[in-house]
Parts: sequence; C-alpha cells; structure tokens
Amino acid sequence: MASPAPIPPPTRAPSRRAGGLRARLAIPVLAYCGTLMAVMQTVVVPLLPDLPRLTGASAGAVSWTVTASLLSGAVLTPVLGRAGDMYGKRRVLLLSFGLMALGSVICALTSEIGVLITARVLQGAAYSVVPLSISILRDELPPQRRGSAVALMSSTVGIGAALGLPAAALVVQYANWHVMFWVTAVLGMTGVALIRWAVPESPVRRPGRFDVTGATGLAAGLICLLLAVSQGGQWGWGSVPVLSLFLGAVVVLTLWGRRQLRTPEPLVDLRLVSRPRVGLSHVAALLTGFAFYANSLVTAQLVQAPEASGYGLGLSIAQTGLCLLPGGISMLLFSPLSARISEVRGPRVTLALGAAVIAAGYAVRIADSHELWMIMVGAAVVAIGTTLAYSALPALILRAAPADQTASANGVNVLMRTIGQATSSAVVAAVLVHHTGLVGGTPVPTLHGYLLAFGVAGAVALAACAVALTIPGGPEPEGPRRADARTRSVEDGAREGA
Repeated sequence: MASPAPIPPPTRAPSRRAGGLRARLAIPVLAYCGTLMAVMQTVVVPLLPDLPRLTGASAGAVSWTVTASLLSGAVLTPVLGRAGDMYGKRRVLLLSFGLMALGSVICALTSEIGVLITARVLQGAAYSVVPLSISILRDELPPQRRGSAVALMSSTVGIGAALGLPAAALVVQYANWHVMFWVTAVLGMTGVALIRWAVPESPVRRPGRFDVTGATGLAAGLICLLLAVSQGGQWGWGSVPVLSLFLGAVVVLTLWGRRQLRTPEPLVDLRLVSRPRVGLSHVAALLTGFAFYANSLVTAQLVQAPEASGYGLGLSIAQTGLCLLPGGISMLLFSPLSARISEVRGPRVTLALGAAVIAAGYAVRIADSHELWMIMVGAAVVAIGTTLAYSALPALILRAAPADQTASANGVNVLMRTIGQATSSAVVAAVLVHHTGLVGGTPVPTLHGYLLAFGVAGAVALAACAVALTIPGGPEPEGPRRADARTRSVEDGAREGA
C-alpha cells in the first residue's frame, strides 16, 4: 500500500502587525470579543419561561434556542479552528464573530421560533472566538506577555456568563425582549470593526487541503452525541431515539477516527491528541467543564426556589444574576494570579490547583446552602477555581502543540469543555428530577437533591485534579513552534533595526 503524501511544512504569511495604540489594544479587543461571546450564549436564558407565550411555540420547541447554539458551537469550533490554522486566524475570527452579529440581527427582527432557532445556530459559531484569539495571542505576543493575556482570554468565558444573565434579565424585565438582541447586534458589529482595526493577522499558517469529509463526519457524530446527552432527560434515557443516537455517535465517530488516522491532512490530528500532554489536557477540560457548569445551573435554581420549600430564597431572575456576578468579578481579578502561578510552577500545577479549589467551593456549598452570603461565597470559590483551571488548559495546549496547529488543538479543547458542560446539565437535571417534593402542589427539587448535585460536581473536580497531576511536564517540544519563534525573533530584530 502506498504511503500517504507528506504533509506540507508550516508557512508564514505576510505579517500585518499593527504598531502603537492599535497593537496595545489587540488584547482588550480580543477579551471584549470573548466576553461578548459568553454574554451571547446566556442572554436567552431569562427569556425561556416567556418564549412560549411570545412566540406561540411549545416549551419543548423553545428549549432548542439553547440546544441549537450548543450543537452548532460544538461542531463549528474544531472546524473553524482548523480553518484558522490553514487560512488565517484573524480572517476566520472575523467570520465567526460576523455570524454571531448576524444571528443577533435576525433574532431582533423575528418572533418565529423556527427563525429564532436558525439564528441561534449562526450564533453558535462564536464558540470558536476564544481558541482562535488564544492562538493569535500565542503567535503575536512575546513569551513574557503571553501568559497573562491567555489567562485573561480564558476568563472571559466566565466573566461574560456572569454579566450576561443579570443584564439580559433587566432588559427583559423593563423593555421589549427584541431590544436585548438589538443591543447585542450593535455590540457584535462593533467587535467586528475593532477586530479589523486592532487585531493583526497571525503569520503562521498550515498549508494543505481542508478535510471536508472529516468535517462532515465529525459534525454527524457530535450532533448524535450531544442530542442524546442534552435531550435524554426529556425523551427518556432508555427511549429508542436516545439509544439510537448514542449508537449512531459511537459508529460514526469510530469510522471518523479511523479515517482521520489514514488522511494525510486530517481535520483533527489524532496522533497529536494521542500524546499524553495533549490527550490528558483534553480529558481534564471535559471534567473541568462538567464541574464548572454545575455551579451556575444549581445556584440559579436553588436561590429561585420558593421560601416555602424550607431552603429557597424566592429570588427573581435579575436578583439571581446579581448573585452570580461576584463570581464573574472574581474570575477577572484572579486571572493575573493564574498566569503568575503557571509562569512559576507550570500550567499543570495551576490546573490541578484550580480543580482542587473548585472541589473546595462545592464543599462550602454542601456545608451551608441556606444563607445567601454563604451561597455567594461558595459560588465565588468555584469561579476562582475555574479561572485557574481554564487559564491553564490553553497554556498546556500551547506548550504541547506545534505552532501551526494551535487553533485546531485549542478548538478541540474547547469542544471537550462543551461536551463536559452538556453532560453536566444532563446529570444535574437527572439528579434533581429524582429528588423532588411537593410545595404547594408543585414539584420542587429537595435540598438533598441540590447537595447531591454539588457532591457529584465536587467529585468530578477532584477527578480533574488527579488527571492534571498525571500530565507530563517538561520543556516545550522541538519543531515548528521553536522554528517559528526563531523566525519571528529574526524578523522582530530586523524591524527594530529599521
């Protein structure tokens, strides 16, 4: 059998680095884009109880405004990451952010549930903003600035989620719900303009042919998997549709993986994933995503539970969002610390520490979930642990992956976090459904159910800590990354001399 054609070496496209003010604004612009992406994913949550009335659709159909975004984000993140490595990260970043802004415009113009779901599919493209931005920062920044910038970029996911919920709740409460999407559309188009003005195109490219068949197979497998995970609670975990989807996911992803190993230019380099430093980082990302997401899910439901339950506080959606806000502020404040720990002790230690702090936060939640201030403290501790862990994950990938594959590798890492979050949502829902009591004739989860959910999330966080400690350490690998760094050093020296 003939051997596969050799993979072309990475190339450097002409650099468009900006100078002066524009160069200094690249980091805050990318952080703004990451925060807005997270806001965009959460703004629909306060609308869910009212969308059936506003759109004339069923509650099941309305839930797809969340599921559609999750599915498209999971599918498009690795695909757009690979496209960024091949065609330019800034170019693909503009595409993904532009699709997000277009989705907001469509949402603002319609009340038809089918059109809303389609628009949310477009908005799911924004999930790739963070991995693409991290790869741009890796290519453009000197090592002494890279760690803090990557940590800030990673933290935008939690910061945006914490800001989006109360902001959207206030808009929904005091204005027409379409206003919320007009606001995000304007912010999105502003982001596109800022990217074009301040963010340079990364000079590192990986030439070759885009694997369309691989992208199609990955999309089919992930849709089967995530549909089964996200809809299992509603359709029944033992139902024929859910079991068929799980079986289809196993078959399709197995065939897809075999083909990726035989393809000279695969969509996802599974040989890179098989390296312990990369593969274990992906496993840790999945577990961390599970542990992190349970915090927002359970906290929001617990504080909104009626006071007659004996533990609930009966808060409104807007008040609930404000309860989660300290966690987002904590993520912003602790991102420089996470970068410092990674610089001194290495990202593996930061990841393990972050997972342990998440577990400690859930221990606080189990110890006391009656007093509002203790609930906020516990949620903030989990958020701090998430900051440490999420900042370490891309740093691990950047140290282990070649320069011309960083966007693709980070895209897969974000995909694993997404799968972890979807699994967390399904598990938490299953736990709460099986631990309910009647309050005024209405089924409400019991406090024991909430505490059990905290315990499960804390155990998963400890598992993430254990996985982090098994990730091999050592210096960055030789190869395209080192060569790229040397090339950039010569270019920068020549530029300074000129």
